[in-house]
Amino acid sequence: MTDVLDQTGLQQRRHLVTEIPGPRSVELMARRQAAVSAGVGTTLPVFVSRVGGGVIEDVDGNTLIDLGSGIAVTSVGASAPRVVAAVQAQVADFTHTCFMVTPYEGYVAVCEALAELTPGDHAKKSALFNSGSEAVENAVKIARHATGRQAVVVFDHAYHGRTNLTMALTAKNMPYKHRFGPFAGEVYRVPMSYPYRDGLAGPDAAARAISQIEVQVGASNTAALLIEPVQGEGGFIEPAPGFLTALREWCTAHGVVLIADEIQSGFCRTGDWFGVDAEGVVPDLVTTAKGMAGGMPLAAVTGRAELMDAVHPGGLGGTYGGNPVACAAALGAIETMRSEDLAGAARAIGERMLPRLRALAERFPAIGDVRGRGAMIALELVRPGSTEPDAALAGAVAKACHAQGVVVLTAGSYGNVLRFLPPLVIGHDLLDEALDVVEAAFAEVTGS
Repeated sequence: MTDVLDQTGLQQRRHLVTEIPGPRSVELMARRQAAVSAGVGTTLPVFVSRVGGGVIEDVDGNTLIDLGSGIAVTSVGASAPRVVAAVQAQVADFTHTCFMVTPYEGYVAVCEALAELTPGDHAKKSALFNSGSEAVENAVKIARHATGRQAVVVFDHAYHGRTNLTMALTAKNMPYKHRFGPFAGEVYRVPMSYPYRDGLAGPDAAARAISQIEVQVGASNTAALLIEPVQGEGGFIEPAPGFLTALREWCTAHGVVLIADEIQSGFCRTGDWFGVDAEGVVPDLVTTAKGMAGGMPLAAVTGRAELMDAVHPGGLGGTYGGNPVACAAALGAIETMRSEDLAGAARAIGERMLPRLRALAERFPAIGDVRGRGAMIALELVRPGSTEPDAALAGAVAKACHAQGVVVLTAGSYGNVLRFLPPLVIGHDLLDEALDVVEAAFAEVTGS
């Protein structure tokens, strides 16, 4: 426990005054069930009153440690002072004009920042949207238009969104695709590098994928190859070294647009500004969202100027895309990442978490793999002595953590992965306490 206050005045400690959920949250859940579609899920049924630093305060006065960041969105914190100030100032001026009708400087400034921050020193341009799904869908549109080709190649365990096209790109059926078809066509799936399960070196895993593309699709038919540098919902799968490099080389040789989906791995999350940076890979197009705008809805496609300009005027856009308030938030968030070296903070989080979690794996044989970079860390849970996924154990451990006031998330194609996405501004004492709770949850659930 700590008495440290974050910049908003919220005490940075875990403190439970009721059971989780408390009575006020239970009351609000009843209202939610009466008014909100059952199709919208809830991980933890507590209603939030304030969030700051690494802590979530609920309506019952409980304070929980946040290891989820709203699924990697509030990397700078959910009430970061620069973001708050920028949003307040922009709201006072105007909330909307539609950039396609009467433009404003904030949109341009965000695109300039993206050109500077994304990998590569070539000329770049951007287009702004509302969500990660929109960004991915527009990246595919751009690649198809620029190349005159139709086929898009994606990978096993991929997650790219919930629109019709992005559901086709996503690998997992439940809950994302089940009974929502038919889906968009000309999408082809090949094996991902998954070191824990395939044991292949990166170049060998790439050769396997490339062989399937060439046999089943044809390089000359392929507009784009779309990949998450570290897979998100698929289970924080980090490809073996050399995998992304080999794919880059193949795309260059065959005129295929390499799209890096950095929606979850981007903006300092992995300890670099972008997930591809670890291997020095320069994509043709990069999609971003989540951590970019401190909790405001904003997404982008950034890429080679000649690709971004290939689309006819009017072919890209949307009423709310690049909303001025969201752009102001993004500029505040980016300044926070720079001034507070949140890429370095992410690396420090990984250096603190990974040894603890590897020690945990020594104690609990159900932890089959510990993986990740920076503040994007996961445990894959299996039946001891095998690689058979154990989704029930992942769910039980998560539930035990929630009951003790630590927000953790599950993931993975098999539902057997615990993923950790703490805010990059979380205090180390708070992080250590959260890991203590995770360890106790494993002991409670496994009885060891």
